[in-house]
Amino acid sequence: MAVIIIVVLLALALLAWLLWGKKRPVIVIDEKQTAGYRQILTYNVSYYQNLDAAAQTKFEQRVIAFLSSTIIEGVDIEVTELDRVLIASSAVIPVFGFPEWEYRNLTSVILYPDTFDNDFQFEGGNRSIMGMVGSGYMNGQMLLSRQALVNGFAKNGGKANTAIHEFVHLLDKTDGAVDGVPEILITHDYAVPWLKMMHQEMHRIEQGKSDINMYATTNEAEFLAVAAEYFFSKPDQLQQKHPELYDQLSRMFAQDPAVD
Repeated sequence: MAVIIIVVLLALALLAWLLWGKKRPVIVIDEKQTAGYRQILTYNVSYYQNLDAAAQTKFEQRVIAFLSSTIIEGVDIEVTELDRVLIASSAVIPVFGFPEWEYRNLTSVILYPDTFDNDFQFEGGNRSIMGMVGSGYMNGQMLLSRQALVNGFAKNGGKANTAIHEFVHLLDKTDGAVDGVPEILITHDYAVPWLKMMHQEMHRIEQGKSDINMYATTNEAEFLAVAAEYFFSKPDQLQQKHPELYDQLSRMFAQDPAVD
């Protein structure tokens, strides 16, 4: 059943591409809807809460732009406005330092009620996937667990945010390779120091000398995504415990989210 739903969603994504192509859609600002988004952001997104008023307005506009150009569909669930705003926030946060950024390698986000398996099934015992960026026939799609999405923005969510993790993978993929060195974000001069730092920190994690999630040792791409979760979720803590890593990520994402 889930596979059939996926096929239908892919067809919808293709239709959206045919209608919009690579043209930026005309965005109609609905003040009532914007006020609703603002309320959700105010109560649920700490990153937004820490912005000044002018930056908050820009963030709201970026959220609206993302939702105007991206299909969000649910598998056996009804997508709520909270779901939509949290997904859009996850997309905007990593690229907020780049005002003209658009996700040209994404057409739709498919939201599952909870974890799913490699066959996109969300029932049964062998389910551990909380999010993934599609490849092959799923290229241009992102799959997310609603539970993981909500948990990532919870007040006690800690350093983890699955949706931000997946959008960082999408950024990494922009240059054609998901390798932890996104050419769109990092210049050639900083690539070698970044790789060196990654490998040093991965070694410390393996030795139990780092508070970064062990999953970051999987490979360079996962290190980048896990470190970015930490950077955007607990920037003060990352800056205190890993100042050099914080500085590298701050340069990479053109942001300095730590609160003085």
